[in-house]
Amino acid sequence: MKAEVNSASLADAVAWTSRVIPARPATPILSGVKLEAIDGTLQLSAFDYEVSARHHIEAGIDEPGTAVVLGKLLADIAKSLPAEKAYLSTEGSKLTVTSGKSSFSLQLMPETEYPDLPIVPAKLGEVDADVFGHAITQASVAVAREENRPVLTGVKMQFTGDRVVMTATDRFRLSRASFTWTPQDPELDTVALVRGSLLRDVARSLDTSQNVVLDFDQEKQSLMGFENAGRVSTAQLIDGEFPAVDRLFADEYPIHAVLNRGDLIDAIRRVSLVAERNAPIRMVFAGDEVVLSAGAADESQATESLAVDMDGEEITVAFNPSYLVDGLSAISEPYVRMKMTTAVKAVEFNGQKEADGEESLDYRYLLVPMRFTD
Repeated sequence: MKAEVNSASLADAVAWTSRVIPARPATPILSGVKLEAIDGTLQLSAFDYEVSARHHIEAGIDEPGTAVVLGKLLADIAKSLPAEKAYLSTEGSKLTVTSGKSSFSLQLMPETEYPDLPIVPAKLGEVDADVFGHAITQASVAVAREENRPVLTGVKMQFTGDRVVMTATDRFRLSRASFTWTPQDPELDTVALVRGSLLRDVARSLDTSQNVVLDFDQEKQSLMGFENAGRVSTAQLIDGEFPAVDRLFADEYPIHAVLNRGDLIDAIRRVSLVAERNAPIRMVFAGDEVVLSAGAADESQATESLAVDMDGEEITVAFNPSYLVDGLSAISEPYVRMKMTTAVKAVEFNGQKEADGEESLDYRYLLVPMRFTD
């Protein structure tokens, strides 16, 4: 193989592709990134049997060929190269990378041991990259961190015609984001359970100038693909039944409270400074204000009051402050509407553009209150 590429393009492509390489690969060959010089492009790929990544950049090809080398090492080398052309060539058991006066030699890995990449499924539809990235950010708020229940580490993606609903829950809270997109089949009705960590990774690397194409085989339902700006990722879906969570949303909420979202987040952060780890902060709604408080009588304490547009009876609720800020931070509108039934049932949070307007249901965050003592 002999190829000439732009060094900045090489660094970007190797960094993006090698990000899926696990810290502790199941076998040594999975720590490699595969390079293939062919038809005026340098194609890069990485695979760990669960997630694959494929990218390509323009290249001047003197000799077509294939090489597998340590991915993380190549990424470190590529980002350190001077802003000049880079040259890649193989000879014997070595890949040589040169740029300017810098030259590196990497040991080739056995190409025959490298696994075949999965076949990318058929196109399911496409969506604006900004819309998709924002929905991922909102939905993944409630993804569980522990691995003992794999289904809770995923985001349920429900595709119904031109509407997509993404839902996640860790049993203490639930986040749901909805958006419209362009499906290949207007009558589409299917579900996929995708790892939340993978979706967050996809969102971080999106080129927002181009749409995202989602690929999915509705018959096999084991793999989902994500295409954006020449980059293609695939991921094995989580096998399991996502909890039935629709019943957690109340049909009617007798108590509504509208607050300035930024002011509320700031107040929560200040008041929670005195709260012990995992201790709740209390919110007392009465009249036209809410009083936030934390701490016990024989310890440090803090209180702060905020103006609120209240409709319904007085109520006191308590929340994990971190969970509260997580959900509020995912709301993009300047105001938040809290909808409550009782002090112990899940509270729904929605954003709204105007203080006296209607709430948006494009993002719905449910948080279960904590028990507290006066």
